[in-house]
Amino acid sequence: MKSYFDLKGQVALVTGCSTGLGVQMAKALANQGANVVALARRKDKIEAVAKEIASEFGVETLAVQCDITDTARVDAAVDEILAKFKRIDVVINNAGTGAVAPAEDITDEQFYNEMNIDLFGSFRVARAVAKKAMIPAKYGRIINIASMYGLVGNKVAPCSPYHAAKGGVVNMTRGLAAEWGKYGITVNAICPGYFYSPLTKETLDSEFFQNNAKTMIPLSRYGNEGELDTAAIFLASPASSYVTGVVLPVDGGYTSM
Repeated sequence: MKSYFDLKGQVALVTGCSTGLGVQMAKALANQGANVVALARRKDKIEAVAKEIASEFGVETLAVQCDITDTARVDAAVDEILAKFKRIDVVINNAGTGAVAPAEDITDEQFYNEMNIDLFGSFRVARAVAKKAMIPAKYGRIINIASMYGLVGNKVAPCSPYHAAKGGVVNMTRGLAAEWGKYGITVNAICPGYFYSPLTKETLDSEFFQNNAKTMIPLSRYGNEGELDTAAIFLASPASSYVTGVVLPVDGGYTSM
């Protein structure tokens, strides 16, 4: 019997892997047998995550402290991973930020920061991993976490820099897919909608957001823990070798209307 989503022996790098969706996706890949590298800025958080994943799933893990706005540190982080594992098969570019303010009040610094982290940060990681690991191996799976707000605008939470950066991630995904396909590297994007997390629960459960869900989302609710995992597993799988340049919304149907 064929196990389509078996990742045993592979190495998966997940950025922004200190809390929330990054940790959930890292655990999903570990559940399929992948060794996991948790990368983020907060050393104590990623060390705890790496320890928890190793204990729960019996895979090898590595915690790498890195600020993805620092090119030299990104390159050094990739070297550190390769020194231990000799390979990087999967990257999930999950690290990001979000400035919420009316467009007319957004500062230059806020706009620059958004682009530097969400868009350029994802590119820095993809570039380093492709050059040092995936192009030499003639294999790779790069998954960029964009957002449904990279596809549409919104009236609920004004965040024009976020829209711009995530829209950039969407089309950067297509550009990299076109360029790196010849190396056996697939590059795809996931566009999540609103998901429950310890940080968002109170907001999403408010009367305003509950009414918004019923109006704007065909499934009439927000995403629950684990509902992003299968999209990540699918795009990380060796079996998904003919899927590249795809933008996959996981948003309860929000962007279908």
